[in-house]
Amino acid sequence: MQLIGLGLFDGSKPMRKKLTLLFLIYFLLSCSFLYAMKLKDLASINGIRDNQLIGYGLVVGLNGTGDRSGTEFTIHSLVNMLDRMGITVDENNVRVDNVAAVMVTAKLSPFARSGSKMDVVVSSIGDADSLEGGTLLLTPMSAPNGEVYAVSQGPVSVGGRNVAARGTRIIDNHPTVGRIPNGAMVEKEITFGLHQNDIIELAFSELSISNIVRAKNVINDFFKEQVAYISSPSTISIKPSVNYINSFYEFMNAVLQLEIQPEASSRVVVDERTGTVVVGSDVRVSTVAISHGDLTIKITSTTAVVQPPPFTSGGTAIVGGQDIEVVEEDSKLMVLPEGVMISDLVKALNALGTTPRDLIAILQSIKAAGALQGELEVI
Repeated sequence: MQLIGLGLFDGSKPMRKKLTLLFLIYFLLSCSFLYAMKLKDLASINGIRDNQLIGYGLVVGLNGTGDRSGTEFTIHSLVNMLDRMGITVDENNVRVDNVAAVMVTAKLSPFARSGSKMDVVVSSIGDADSLEGGTLLLTPMSAPNGEVYAVSQGPVSVGGRNVAARGTRIIDNHPTVGRIPNGAMVEKEITFGLHQNDIIELAFSELSISNIVRAKNVINDFFKEQVAYISSPSTISIKPSVNYINSFYEFMNAVLQLEIQPEASSRVVVDERTGTVVVGSDVRVSTVAISHGDLTIKITSTTAVVQPPPFTSGGTAIVGGQDIEVVEEDSKLMVLPEGVMISDLVKALNALGTTPRDLIAILQSIKAAGALQGELEVI
């Protein structure tokens, strides 16, 4: 699948050079053969997957950037923890400036064994300003079934900062979210139900009949026997080859290492928040005429001081007003022939002086007109 991001820039010379470079890269990729991908990158084996873990804990040792005194669940958690340790305190006398309540999340690999370590993500759920310099206390982590599979603890690494002094504050990135590398230890293993001579079900992450048929043919050609068959629109069932009767895991590895040339994407993905457009190499445009122009309305508030005539009883007054200016840009009508490549479309739109926001609107209009030969996805 050949994808390339096309971001339109302003009309400055450096930006035009960058745009030209992007078009050149896209042209070279479009002219090249589709690259091969391994089956392990396109599909997964049913029954072998990561499992999500979650836990609630406390981060201590903060330099006054923890939850505020009004965060009751943090106070209750701290008091309960101290009580379990044999220390009795009054909730009314507890301050949590150096403590933050957090949620701890992690992915448990199906191949993790007892004693294995994994990374965890620590996220503040209170009103703490930063987790920088804090330490996560021992936190059990459970699966949706309620069973504890790991425990986490350790110093939190934050890729940001929140510094304030004399009313001035500097905030970089997200200081209320951090990681603990190898911060969790697996206490209970998750078993998966694959055994010798079992049928393997290979599930593809995206629905593509072409990719599934290619994968089935590649598998059968490699083992020189009919070991694979399509069991559903997104699943291939594979029975172990007679040459791998006593080597089940070697057989699985051989299957996952096989390569196919995946079907190219016919999709345009648009991110309206950032003005990013990502286009698949197989996207075409039917014959269509495009005209685009901007209408700008500028309203400016004005104020004036009015003085009364001399020797009158009037007083000084401030009078407000508004200046309205309407500017409509000249637009050009451009006709694109049948089957034109999306790169040619973007070049033409750039010649019209479109911005990323304009491009998004035009692509949506082309799709509404039925001229876009591909899927338009707005995220």
